Amino acid sequence: MTRAFYQLSIPQVLEQLNSSSFGLNAGLIPSLQEKFGDNILTESAGKSRFARFISQFNDIMIIILIIAAIVSFISGEHTDAYIILAIILANAWMGYCQENNAEKSVRLLRKLSPQHAMVLRDDSPARIETKSLVPGDIILLNAGDIVPADGRLIKIHSLKTDESSLTGESQSAEKSMEAIDAGNLMPGDQHNMVFKGTQVTNGSAKAVVVSIGMNTELGKIASLLKGPGQKTPLQKRLAVFSRQLTVIVLMICAIIFAIGLSRGFDVFQTFLTALSLAVAALPEALPAVITIALASGARRMARQKALMKNLPAVETLGSVTYICTDKTGTLTQNKMMVEKIQSAPEKETLLMNAMLLNNDVRFSDKGLMGDSTETALVQYALEKGNTKKKADAWFPIQAKLPFDSERMLMSTFHQQDDKWILLVKGAPAKLVERLSENYKVQSQVWLDTNRAWASDGLRVLFFGYKIFDHDPGKITTDDENDLDYLGMVAMIDPPRPEVVEAIRQCNSAGIKTVMITGDQALTAIAIAKRLGLSEEGNDCAKTGADLTHISENDLYKVVKHTSVYARVSPKQKLDIVKALQSSGEYVAMTGDGVNDAPSLKQSDIGIAMGITGTDVAKEAADMILLDDNFATVVRAIREGRRIYDNIRKFIAYVLSCNLAEILTILIAPLLGFAIPLLPIHILWINLVTDGLPGMALVAEPAEADSMRRPPRSTRENLFAGGMIRKILMSGTLMTLASIFIQYWSVGMGYDVQAQQTIVFTTLCFVQLGNALSVRSDHDFIFSKRMFSNKMMWVVIAGTVLLQLTIVYISPLPIIFKTASLNVQAMEMIVLVTVGCIICIETLKRLFRKKYGDPVHI
Repeated sequence: MTRAFYQLSIPQVLEQLNSSSFGLNAGLIPSLQEKFGDNILTESAGKSRFARFISQFNDIMIIILIIAAIVSFISGEHTDAYIILAIILANAWMGYCQENNAEKSVRLLRKLSPQHAMVLRDDSPARIETKSLVPGDIILLNAGDIVPADGRLIKIHSLKTDESSLTGESQSAEKSMEAIDAGNLMPGDQHNMVFKGTQVTNGSAKAVVVSIGMNTELGKIASLLKGPGQKTPLQKRLAVFSRQLTVIVLMICAIIFAIGLSRGFDVFQTFLTALSLAVAALPEALPAVITIALASGARRMARQKALMKNLPAVETLGSVTYICTDKTGTLTQNKMMVEKIQSAPEKETLLMNAMLLNNDVRFSDKGLMGDSTETALVQYALEKGNTKKKADAWFPIQAKLPFDSERMLMSTFHQQDDKWILLVKGAPAKLVERLSENYKVQSQVWLDTNRAWASDGLRVLFFGYKIFDHDPGKITTDDENDLDYLGMVAMIDPPRPEVVEAIRQCNSAGIKTVMITGDQALTAIAIAKRLGLSEEGNDCAKTGADLTHISENDLYKVVKHTSVYARVSPKQKLDIVKALQSSGEYVAMTGDGVNDAPSLKQSDIGIAMGITGTDVAKEAADMILLDDNFATVVRAIREGRRIYDNIRKFIAYVLSCNLAEILTILIAPLLGFAIPLLPIHILWINLVTDGLPGMALVAEPAEADSMRRPPRSTRENLFAGGMIRKILMSGTLMTLASIFIQYWSVGMGYDVQAQQTIVFTTLCFVQLGNALSVRSDHDFIFSKRMFSNKMMWVVIAGTVLLQLTIVYISPLPIIFKTASLNVQAMEMIVLVTVGCIICIETLKRLFRKKYGDPVHI
């Protein structure tokens, strides 16, 4: 079995790569470059711009609208055809623009790599382009450098690296050179390795390159990003709806055509009539209304600090059943802070000075720069009223012994008046070993306290000191013995204060929150307990090592009962998301690091942090939190549910109205009446009377219970919840109103054009009443939320005015083939409209009581 590079000793690694500590022979480089290729991240070929534009027409609803435009053109209704084509092209252009701005993730990953690197070749340092690196090259690293390739460390000096974007671990990783026997370790546990794209925060090192390009850990993430994105729930439901509508339209064509033939009508004219009637069934305004609903929802979300990159994903939030969230920077503040401190008696001032002085922190205009643990210590001391200037004056530094992974200690040597003092900090077990004999009994108590704090996910450091009566000269590690105990300090990357309430709201909305992090299990479990994600500790947590022993089939079961995952790799994060999706869940994934990018892309909706998030994470995501606030996700979910509810209301409204048009046109001739509606009337109703109120429905406020009900089932279609019943009920009542008023107009002796105008106007008015009715499944028109959507009343008033304009204002009656109506006709239209609305509302009340749904007055 092949052993990983981190498991091999330094001589074994160099031998396997045919290299040495002096670097490769320059003469070997060309052949190695030919064998391994360039040290770059490759991109998959994307679709051309033309292909992207054409793909926007690959939708059943769009194809149906194209056919409708062709039919309208053939039948002489050119205006209808041009309007439908304009809708199609506008919709396609918006979709093209969205897609054209996507798929930038891998290109941004490449930006994480430095352009140049320092290498040793033929024992001479040289600055080369990073793409020219090959396995076996010896790279030289210093504080501030970005690592150009994956490498095995062969020489280090106080080396620490920031791997948070790759592993999700908030504190800097301390590095060593010794081989590690354990197998299947995550990158965060490979302490003798450095990884492409991470940054050196402290010290210096020499490493041998073991992987380049797509074979690096960063490259593996890039390869995971190349998979296809997910279709949103709305897109899936609309695809089903389009197929169903296609069947209905074809059935309407067949029925009308059969009736026409049976009655001896001209075959071609009957065929055109059948197609024209089928066009009446199409909700031409649906693509535009959906786009407007999503765009207005996106604008509202942006005002609440949630930036939507992908319009269809706006609605997806309303379907979310799981939120898989990264810990660092998402649930926590991505900033180490001191939480507990315990000083030796009367030594608090000295401990504060040790926290200020025993570190490599740099002060700058941008704040404290350096290791996150050390900056937390300095920040705490500053907040307690201490100053670096005063500490330096009291204890001028004379020498420093840097931290190393073997001693696990750091010391600074200072002069204080006529005495000298050594300040030491480090790992509790290591520092206790260096205490004087006087502390043997107390040491066990301090170690017990350390274990108790560590079990709460805190990182604990011990401090010690040693006073010299005379200058000892050069300080060595031998002086780090016979120390006096100074105190202990515990730190943690704390949870965001608003996250607890946000998770509680998710629970009430039937959404499960899951933490997936690359951090240590103990820390992850402690944070989960604080957030209310976990109450059973280890029983509900899985580590990356645990997942390596779980089969794919078993993983589907495990993910349903696990709330905390720790020390997982980017691939394992991706597998968890896929397993939840395969179980029928809609998954939102939040994160900020490069390691989160593949799962952000795979999830049904990826949510990246706008402040701390990497560019890679932002490009892979569908939504960006501008305030890095997990609570913003909850507000966005509420908005997503509102949008989906409003789209359903529009579909219920427009299909019931279209049903009324079809039945009216179908039944009237069977009863011996004239054709009640002309094609121009149908198009006006579909685009104005249906479209304008439909756009007003988009602004409908959220239902009161939107965040107290569970997410919609993945098997639920657009017509769930009795929607077909509502469509049939409203459509039938509006048809009866239209047939009745045509019967009345015939009896009153009106000519055919006047009859058509009366039916046309009546249908417009009753449909506006229907728009008021569908605003809520629970509330009635004259409820307390009657005027909650002022836009609806503006639209209704405007639509009524437009309808009266095309009836009375010349030359519009000639264009729209209407007749001027007398007062008697208008009075009857208003009377029938009011009666129809009362009937619709009455039946809505009866259905609510029958099916046990709540009624709010």
